[in-house]
Amino acid sequence: MPLESIPRLLAGCRAGGYAVGYFESWNLESLQGVLDAAEQTRSPVIVGFNGEFLSSSGRRAPERLALYGALGKAAAESSSVPCGFIFNECPDDAWVLAAAEAGFNLVMPADPSCSYDDYVRRVQRIVAHAHARQVAVEAELGELPWGNAGASGHPGQVTDPDLAARFVDETGVDLLAVSVGNVHVQLTGQTDLDLERLAALSSRVPVPLVLHGGTGIAPQSLQAAIRLGVAKLNYGTYLKQAYLKAVRAAVSQESGDPHDMLGRGGPRDVLVAGRLAVRDAVLERIGLLGCCGRGAHVAASLRDAEPRLGEAGPRGQEN
Repeated sequence: MPLESIPRLLAGCRAGGYAVGYFESWNLESLQGVLDAAEQTRSPVIVGFNGEFLSSSGRRAPERLALYGALGKAAAESSSVPCGFIFNECPDDAWVLAAAEAGFNLVMPADPSCSYDDYVRRVQRIVAHAHARQVAVEAELGELPWGNAGASGHPGQVTDPDLAARFVDETGVDLLAVSVGNVHVQLTGQTDLDLERLAALSSRVPVPLVLHGGTGIAPQSLQAAIRLGVAKLNYGTYLKQAYLKAVRAAVSQESGDPHDMLGRGGPRDVLVAGRLAVRDAVLERIGLLGCCGRGAHVAASLRDAEPRLGEAGPRGQEN
């Protein structure tokens, strides 16, 4: 089916009291694994790639953004459940602007190092560019701490409800990611959220809220957050952990024929092992979001009253 609009996906979440998952991909096999799980559970889903990773100057070989855009868009359109497609967490504005032209229908500029005023200015420019192309924009206010893998030990910064409301008004973003106790790259264990702060944010901020760091959020806390209005959860770390475990196990079963291990698709194929591991990892978590069986929830009634990009935009500014 056609790539599903982000406002329509999130309107379905709000109307139905569930959240949609963004399960991050990094190659074709992980992307197919996410879609396999979404179709098996009849769940709306957001697929996509990490913009910070793809745009990094430290990569050994430069990436072709157009290739990733075409791949993800084709994958989403091949699915039998509603799919959005995000270019996630990128500090390089040029890449974010290009992603809005490359097939993604949700982009996310994220740069914790810049000042509030600079971030507002940059996001305003991206919102104007993206909305003109019917692409939604997610932004982030506050900074998540880093978990077990964090080298900096940065404690993060929680999101202030008043500042968040002001930011949404000034920029016109469509979604806002917040910091309320969620943690980036938490390799072990789970934590509870600051639900009181989240409730305050939900009451002040007019656009759907997003939680990154879904891997490390305790299930009861996650479900309480959805009841408070969180409409999107991001997952990445535990998917890669599952993928690597499966690929290592597959590689250890050496075959004399390299085609058995790469491309034939049989029981020894390393790529299939990774795909199935991602599928199974998504299946472990997607039920917590309340979205299973909701693939048809984006119904004609919502299409007739589809939210427009920029409805919550800045006063006196076109989006």
